[in-house]
Amino acid sequence: MLKQELSQKQQQKLSPLQIQTIKIIELPILELEQRIRKELEENPVLDDSPADKKEGDEDTSDISLSDIKEDDSIPAYRLYVNNYGKDERPQYNTFSVKQSFTQSLMEQLGFRNLDKHQHDIAAFIIGSLDDDGYLRRDIDSLVDDMAFRANISTNEEEVLEMLSVVQELEPVGVGARDLRECLLLQLDTLNQDQEDVHNATVIIRDYFQEFSNRHFQKIMARLNLSEEQMKKATAKIVKLNPAPGGQIDDSYNDQAQQIVPDFLLTYENGELNVTMPRFSLPEIRVNKKYAQILMDAAGSSERQKKEAATFVKQKMDSAKWFVEALKQRHNTLMSTMQAIVDYQKEYFMSGDEGNLKPMVLKDIAEVTGFDISTISRVVNSKYVETPFGILSLKYLFSEGLENQEGEEVSTREVKKALQECVDSEDKHNPLTDDQLVSIMKERGYKVARRTIAKYRDQLNIPKARLRKEI
Repeated sequence: MLKQELSQKQQQKLSPLQIQTIKIIELPILELEQRIRKELEENPVLDDSPADKKEGDEDTSDISLSDIKEDDSIPAYRLYVNNYGKDERPQYNTFSVKQSFTQSLMEQLGFRNLDKHQHDIAAFIIGSLDDDGYLRRDIDSLVDDMAFRANISTNEEEVLEMLSVVQELEPVGVGARDLRECLLLQLDTLNQDQEDVHNATVIIRDYFQEFSNRHFQKIMARLNLSEEQMKKATAKIVKLNPAPGGQIDDSYNDQAQQIVPDFLLTYENGELNVTMPRFSLPEIRVNKKYAQILMDAAGSSERQKKEAATFVKQKMDSAKWFVEALKQRHNTLMSTMQAIVDYQKEYFMSGDEGNLKPMVLKDIAEVTGFDISTISRVVNSKYVETPFGILSLKYLFSEGLENQEGEEVSTREVKKALQECVDSEDKHNPLTDDQLVSIMKERGYKVARRTIAKYRDQLNIPKARLRKEI
C-alpha cells in the first residue's frame, strides 16, 4: 500500500557565484586568460577597454536599468577588476612542457607516399597509441574498431603493413607493442657492423628475459662474450629510450606549451614577498552603459522590452558573478600562497630541500580558514617562481615522519637520503632493503623496511637484484 508523507529536508546548494569561483580557482594563469577572453566574447556587458575616464565621458557606474529588477545590489567598485600589475608587460621566466606527439606523427605521416585508405589506417593506429608511444591493443581489435568506429574496412595484413610505416616515424621506437620490440626498433637504426650494437641486438632479440633479470653471466656464457664486451653491449642498451612517447625530439620544440608561474616569490631586504604576475590578463568590468544601449535598442512592444530586459538581466548577473569570482580567486590564491610561504619560510630563504617541512593540505587549510578542497584546487596545476627556480606547488607538500631525535622531518628529505644511499652503493653488490634500513638508521632516520620499499618504488628505484651491474 502506498503511503504519502510530508518531510523536511535541509540541502545546501551552491550559488552561481560559488560555482563560478570554484571553477576559476582551479585554472592556471594561461587557462584563466583564455577563459576571460571567452567570457568577453560571449557577454556583451563585460568590457575590457581602458577604464580611465576622459573628459566628456559619461560615468557608466551610475546608470540604472529601470526595466531590470535586481535581486541584489552590488556597488560599482565591485563591478571592476584590474588584472594588470604596475608594469603591463613584465618579463617572467617560463619553462616548457612537451605536448602529446600525436600531431608530429600525423605531420610526418603526411610526407609518406600513401593512398587515402592506407593513410586512414595509419592515422587510426597513431590515434590508438598510448601516451608513452606503445601500441598495446591487439591487431584484431584494431581491425574491428576501424570498421565500427571509422567505417574503414581492412584486415590484419594491411594493419601490420601500416604499423610498420608508423614504426618508421620519429621518435624511433614509437608504435612498439612491448619493450623488447621498442628497443629492437631503436637498435635496428644503428650500425650493426659495430660489435657493441650487434651484441646488444642479439641480447635483446634472443635473451631479453635473461637481460631483464640481470642474469649477465648466463648471457655471457651462451654468447661467449667477455666481461668487457658485455659491459659495452649493456651500455648501448641502457642508452635507448624505453618510452619514446614520453618526450619529443628537440626538433619539435615549437610545439612545447609555455608554463607561466602563477606566483612570483622574491627575497628583498631580508623579507620574502609574494606577487601574482598577471601581465596577460585584461582589465575587465561590467559596462552598465552598454547594457542601457541594449535596452534602448529593444523594440517598442511590451513583449520586446521584456525579452530585452530578461536578456540584459541575465548578462548583467553573469558579468557580476564573473568579476566577483575573479576577485575571490585572486584573494584565495594570494592568501593560500602567503600561508605556504610563511609555513615553509626556512626553505624559501635557503632553497635547501633539507629545510622543507612536512606539510599537508590540512595544515594550510587551518591557517587560511579555507576548506581542504579549496586548498587542493589552488595547489593543482599552479607554479611559483622562486630565486632558485620554478616549482610546482604540489612539490612543496609532503608528509612527515620522526627521526631518532623525535623531530618530524619531511618524507621528501628521507627520500633524498635514500636516493643518495642508492647512488653511492657498489653497483656490483647493490644494497638490499634491509641494508638500506640499517644505513638510514645510521643517518638518523627511523624507517621500516616496508617504508623503504614504498619510497623506493615512488623513486622508481628497482630492487637490489635489478640494480646489479657487471
